[in-house]
Amino acid sequence: MSYAIKQPPVYTEDDYYRLPENVRAELIDGQFYSMSAPSRIHQTLLIELCTIINNYLKSKKGSCRVYPAPFAVKLFSDNKTVVEPDISVICSPGKLTDRGCTGAPDWIIEITSPSNPEHDYIEKLNLYKHAGVREYWIADPITAKITVYHLEESRFQMDTYTFQDKIKAGIYEDLWINFKDLSL
Repeated sequence: MSYAIKQPPVYTEDDYYRLPENVRAELIDGQFYSMSAPSRIHQTLLIELCTIINNYLKSKKGSCRVYPAPFAVKLFSDNKTVVEPDISVICSPGKLTDRGCTGAPDWIIEITSPSNPEHDYIEKLNLYKHAGVREYWIADPITAKITVYHLEESRFQMDTYTFQDKIKAGIYEDLWINFKDLSL
């Protein structure tokens, strides 16, 4: 005798956009992952980094734009993955829609949550690499470390820094972020 094994439902982009406004979640491979409210240090770091990046982008007068969370990023065309990176930098205006971004941002920064750091270090790292994100930073306020992944196929590389370091954004010639100068 055989028994059917109950499978969890597979959700889509439509289900994601039907979530109540007060519910924060990401959709990864058809499954929802709830997101907790960010801490004060998380939000401070988010604002500091967005300000530096935005000021740099404005000074260059190019096509790149920075978007802080909540900002929907539909990584693939399968409608089963919509994430909300803490910071997304998109340099292809054609990827931008009224709902967010369709396709891989050029640069993503995630600020870890104490409740689930492995989500950023494992799940999202693999997701972003597969989607074609060029550069991925993970800022961890608990350990005061930043892990930088250069994900372009020709130069996959990982570097680790501290909140005392000055870090060059690999996708730009002259953007450096000095974490020591941030008001944390």
